[in-house]
Amino acid sequence: MSLLITVLAFVVALGCLIVVHEFGHYAVARACGVKVLRFSVGFGTPIWTRRLGRDATEWVIAAFPLGGYVKMLDEREGPVEVADLPRAFNRQPVWRRFAIVAAGPAANFLLAIALYWGLFVHGVPGVKPVLAEPPPGTVARAVGFSAGDELVRIDGEAVATWQDARWMLLKKAVQKTAAAIEVRDAKGNIEWRKLDLSTLTKSDLDGDFLRALGLTRLQPRLKPVIGEIVSGGAAQRAGLKWGDEVVAVNAKRIDAWDEFVSIVRSHPGSPISIESRRDGAAQPTIMVTPEIVLEGGQKIGRIGAAPRVDRSDLASFMVEVSYGPGESLVRALHKTWDTSVFSLKMLGKMIVGDISLKNLSGPITIADYAGQSAQSGAAAYLLFLALISISLGVLNLLPIPLLDGGHLMYYTIEIFKGRPLSERAMEIGQHVGMALLFTLMAFALYNDITRLLVSG
Repeated sequence: MSLLITVLAFVVALGCLIVVHEFGHYAVARACGVKVLRFSVGFGTPIWTRRLGRDATEWVIAAFPLGGYVKMLDEREGPVEVADLPRAFNRQPVWRRFAIVAAGPAANFLLAIALYWGLFVHGVPGVKPVLAEPPPGTVARAVGFSAGDELVRIDGEAVATWQDARWMLLKKAVQKTAAAIEVRDAKGNIEWRKLDLSTLTKSDLDGDFLRALGLTRLQPRLKPVIGEIVSGGAAQRAGLKWGDEVVAVNAKRIDAWDEFVSIVRSHPGSPISIESRRDGAAQPTIMVTPEIVLEGGQKIGRIGAAPRVDRSDLASFMVEVSYGPGESLVRALHKTWDTSVFSLKMLGKMIVGDISLKNLSGPITIADYAGQSAQSGAAAYLLFLALISISLGVLNLLPIPLLDGGHLMYYTIEIFKGRPLSERAMEIGQHVGMALLFTLMAFALYNDITRLLVSG
């Protein structure tokens, strides 16, 4: 069932983003008087076609869904009737060609803004930014954080949810700077902590960097009862089922879920004995070998089980953040801009080697995130969709030939030179762009496969 949800969520997300992106090109092309011959979602053999409109534009859904395109009338791609010459793309002034090409990424940014605006108006559920006790020896423990501290502001910016705190600190971590954090302790007193993030390594940033700092969110003390089993995981293979209560692990009594998790995480690839009860009856002791998973460059154990959670237990740890229509628009614009700039900074740091290329993700990882967000609820899925839409917009604006940004680079040069680049120069650019894109795709796919092998 989870695989079906993952596939459906990925297909819907991908289809939506492609349609929005290509519709941006299409709408501005039509507004500029350019004749559109084909609007295709996907590449390769068409599996569905229709001709619509006064120009009999061919609307296509093709077999290979990772992309799409809008084909416009162009003398460079075939003969054009004399009557249609004014409507050919290559005959348009450079500013019109620029606008048509830029409209695709712009549509992705507008989609993200619209999604964020709707979510901020409706209300976005989140986890309260309250800390658990930092482990001894961590940076957070050293600077005075303690259990029950609520993060109020980071460098003067208000923190509403744990997700907000993670985002703000991630930006600081990438820049390797310190953060001034205002906290409200368990007694209600306001205090300040200065957190140095320059000690984080590439491996820390690859994994859970907050955990590496010693910052974890306070969670309800859940009973050690199985609530969800991952199909094919170590827990299922060993015979654990929904509703089983874990009584002891390696002969050590277990009173809470976090105690169980701690032992599992500390035994990657090493068998552990689990005593449990099912419907009140003691079950035979079973042996489970946690699968080895890399987190922040370190091996941890995972068995593919989640706790049974009572909604009432979570209520006091959750918060819903919403704003008025005007403020929501301002925040949506800021969020889209902030995410776009951060994406470019991350890409730049990958190029110079400050950030690991392991952070590149391909279609397999994106599909996995799509499935996880879809199962977490509509708000989580729409937030995921907004983030991927921004990423698509940023990617397409990179000055790489074959991408929209490559064409915009050509048009910018044409504006300054007063004439288009030569066909030879553009041909060389196409080859360079193709090599760069295939290299990026190869790295992303390699990372996807590595994650699958490590986690499974």
